[in-house]
Amino acid sequence: MVQVPTKPLTLEEFLALPETKPASEFIDGNILQKPMPQGVHSTLQGDLTSAINAALKPSKIGRAYPELRCTFGGRSIVPDVAVFRWERIPRQPDGRVENVFMLPPDWTIEILSPEQSQSRVIRNILHCLSHGAEMGWLLDPEEGCIFVYSADHLMQLFDQPDSVLPVPAFAGAVRLTVGEIFGWLQA
Repeated sequence: MVQVPTKPLTLEEFLALPETKPASEFIDGNILQKPMPQGVHSTLQGDLTSAINAALKPSKIGRAYPELRCTFGGRSIVPDVAVFRWERIPRQPDGRVENVFMLPPDWTIEILSPEQSQSRVIRNILHCLSHGAEMGWLLDPEEGCIFVYSADHLMQLFDQPDSVLPVPAFAGAVRLTVGEIFGWLQA
C-alpha cells in the first residue's frame, strides 16, 4: 500500500511520524507500508531469529532483531530479520542497546509474503548490500527456495532441502539448511 502525503516528506519528517502497524518504510521519497505478517511469515521470522540468536548471542558474536527499523543511505527500512555483529550494535553510554539504529544490518533477511512485491524486497536487500551489509537472504515460502545475495552482488538460489545455506563470515556458528527452515512450518 502506498500512502501519498499531501506534500513530499523528507526522511527526517518521516522519522518524526508515529509508527504504523504493520511498519511503513521510507524508500525513494515514498512511504510504503509492509504487509501484515501472517502465520507462515511469523513462524519463519520467529524461528529464524531464535536460531540465529542461539548461535551468536551467547558468545557475543552478533544478534538478530525482528522488525527493526534501520535508517541509512536516505532510506528507512524494516527488514524481517536484521542481524548485527555485536560490536556494531548501537549502545547507550551505560551499555544498553539504543532504540534507534541509523546503520545497515550486517545481514538482512526478508520473507516474501504472497501480496508483496519481490522486486521491492530485492531492492531493499541490494540497498543494504550497497551500504555495507555482508549478506542478504530472501525466503520464498511459496516456492520453497531461498535466494542468497552476497556483498559482491552474487546471487545464489537454494531449493534443495539438504542444502546448507551460506552465512556471513562473522556468523559461521549458524548452520541452517533449506529443509530445516521450511520444516519449521510443519511444527
